Amino acid sequence: MKSKSLAQVTDFDLKLLRLFKTVNESGSFSAAESLLGMTRSAISLHMGDLEKRLGMRLCQRGRAGFALTEEGREILRHSESMMAAIEQFRLQVNQMHKQLRGDLNIGIINNLVTQPRMKITHALEKLHEIGPDIRLNISMMTAAEIERGLMDGRLHVGALPVTSPISGLDYMPLYDEWSQLYCSNTHALFSLEPDEAQLKGCDAIAPAFRMTAEAIAMHQKLNCNATATDREGIAFLILTGRFIGFLPDHYAAQWVEKKMMHAIAPERFHFTSKIAVVTRKGRSHNAILERFLQAIDWV
Repeated sequence: MKSKSLAQVTDFDLKLLRLFKTVNESGSFSAAESLLGMTRSAISLHMGDLEKRLGMRLCQRGRAGFALTEEGREILRHSESMMAAIEQFRLQVNQMHKQLRGDLNIGIINNLVTQPRMKITHALEKLHEIGPDIRLNISMMTAAEIERGLMDGRLHVGALPVTSPISGLDYMPLYDEWSQLYCSNTHALFSLEPDEAQLKGCDAIAPAFRMTAEAIAMHQKLNCNATATDREGIAFLILTGRFIGFLPDHYAAQWVEKKMMHAIAPERFHFTSKIAVVTRKGRSHNAILERFLQAIDWV
């Protein structure tokens, strides 16, 4: 493409950049269709328009799949910084008017919604009550993705297990999460009190995410020959009747009540994880975030 300069960034440019960001997060034009509410051909036309306006190729698409070019990666990084700055400007203007308006971007690990204390749910309820114009944006993410989002400013706050605290983040204790070892009602151990040898003879699941030293020690006692990237994946494998694995008690309760799962030797096989609300250190003042943190503390 010909080299050209962009004289000014218009609202239409921002719209196209947001579309580009969504396509990249989705991994393909077809995967972004439902999120953007437009057809693949319309997305392709918009992407072509953005590339013409910028004078550079942003991505490769075709039979080989979707992939960002070097220029595309740079444009994405700069556009995310620009959008974060726009959001910060919006927050500052709204605070001048003493009105709670703007976005609160929250990253949460999967399956916290079944935690009976529901601190996050109640805090969001209070925040919506005092600021009905606040736009709440929740993303379900891994702990590492939440930490990256907080550090680069894409997220305002996160909720995750505390395993290896990062010096650039602040951690506010939320609650302790109790996990036990489970099997399904079709597993050979369902009605047994197994010894160490019997447990070692069973196929088990190792989480493909960071764990505390206590959790690692528990998994080392098992024959872990399967992995799962999140707790839902662990539940899927347990319910096959072929694997045993650790789940938080609040998440497993739905299957325990139906007698589809059973905790194995709970007095010996359990561990506790500390869940925290996390924010970036040295962050600029954000009235919406501060109200949310206050609401968490009040619950």
